[in-house]
Amino acid sequence: MNVKQKTIKSEVSVQGVGLHTGANVTLTFCPAPDNHGFKFQRTDLPGTPIVDADCDNVTDTARGTTISQNGASVSTIEHVMASLVGMDLDNVLMKLDGPETPIMDGSAILFLEALESAGIQVQDIDREYFQIPHNITYTEPDRKVEIVAMPLDDYRFTCMIDYNSPVLGSQHAGISSIAEFKKEIASCRTFCFLHELEYQLQNNLIKGGDLNNAIVIVDKEVTKEELDHLAKIFNRTAMEVAPQGILNNMELRYQNEPARHKLLDMIGDLALVGMHLKGHIMAARPGHAANVAFAKKIKAAIKKEKNKKTQHVYDPSVKPLYDVVQIMEILPHRQPFLFIDKILELSKTHVVGVKNVTMNEEFFKGHFPGAPVFPGVLQIEAMAQTGGILVLSTVPDPRNYLTLFLKIDNVRFRAQVCPGDTIVFRCDLMEPIRRGIAQMKGVGMVGGKVVVEAEMMAQIVKVKESESVS
Repeated sequence: MNVKQKTIKSEVSVQGVGLHTGANVTLTFCPAPDNHGFKFQRTDLPGTPIVDADCDNVTDTARGTTISQNGASVSTIEHVMASLVGMDLDNVLMKLDGPETPIMDGSAILFLEALESAGIQVQDIDREYFQIPHNITYTEPDRKVEIVAMPLDDYRFTCMIDYNSPVLGSQHAGISSIAEFKKEIASCRTFCFLHELEYQLQNNLIKGGDLNNAIVIVDKEVTKEELDHLAKIFNRTAMEVAPQGILNNMELRYQNEPARHKLLDMIGDLALVGMHLKGHIMAARPGHAANVAFAKKIKAAIKKEKNKKTQHVYDPSVKPLYDVVQIMEILPHRQPFLFIDKILELSKTHVVGVKNVTMNEEFFKGHFPGAPVFPGVLQIEAMAQTGGILVLSTVPDPRNYLTLFLKIDNVRFRAQVCPGDTIVFRCDLMEPIRRGIAQMKGVGMVGGKVVVEAEMMAQIVKVKESESVS
């Protein structure tokens, strides 16, 4: 049974401060319609601009993940995004009256609990998953970062962190299904090393920092004077180093809480792919920059798979709808400038034609005779002739009409075409023919691979009977 998309039943708000900006903000989760996805809205800016939660909109990953669009930015979104995935949602609008989401307790649990209180609304449209088709990998050798997504009929995560720290050591965390997110991952808080905390304090980079929303790992010798200074900054009576090697501002919720939080961050960042995923994600030493780069790689794989699905693979050996003799009864072109050998399909909105490329073509005598390649301009001409069959099929007497091409846009040559190849062209009307003007999208394929694509505009022109070409 297909899974339906989900949103929340009612609005729900959380309030807090931004970790880095220190701004007091209110984040309101709102129900959204089918196919809306996850979007942020900056209600404090003129025009209340929308920012799509999309990896292509990421503009900064230095101290969290920031997205920007339409003149607006939203920072530190990873915990919010992880809560949305953990709640198995599809469509939510998040209204924010400041530049950064609230840090809350440094985890995703308070966002998740707010979403739970709003209730879940099942929607009418089926959810679309991207099932990882093959291993997708990302590496950063200099930082020893490795991430791989492997095929699996679920959403599973395994994460390893290693900061060469004698206190933190190497840690692992994992969940076998995203259904475990709330119990195992959502409450795991962000962490930093003491030397990072000191640098950020000195440079005023964590204006909303509080020892209630971060685990501080003591990775160096620290004096009582330094601890007293930290206690004063954070308005504490005393500060000590706990046996686990962390400041005693809080107790660990899990022994491997830092690794679990890195897994939380990764779930949030990969939500920027824009689709629910099915696969096993394994990561060594991930961070926001690597997560986002990996998300873009998955998004590129999604686009590639969608292109495959939209491109029909035709068998050029089947009996044609029109053979070359019948084609010449429609088109005025003749050898050596007739570049279509068969028409396989023809409807009111599309046509499929075949061009067999052989070494006997006249142009190979002068076009790279030592390394013959079917010229790109002639590929476009063959595509145009295929489209001409579609256009001329709309008039009762095609022999008395010509198709004059007015414009060609967005031409892409994806691969070389050589003698022995068979190109299958498909042309689809981009909109209905009006006033004799036709706009088409054309794609040429060799086997299952796209070799050329273009958008074309043509005009149907009637000629006198005496001028018609037979």
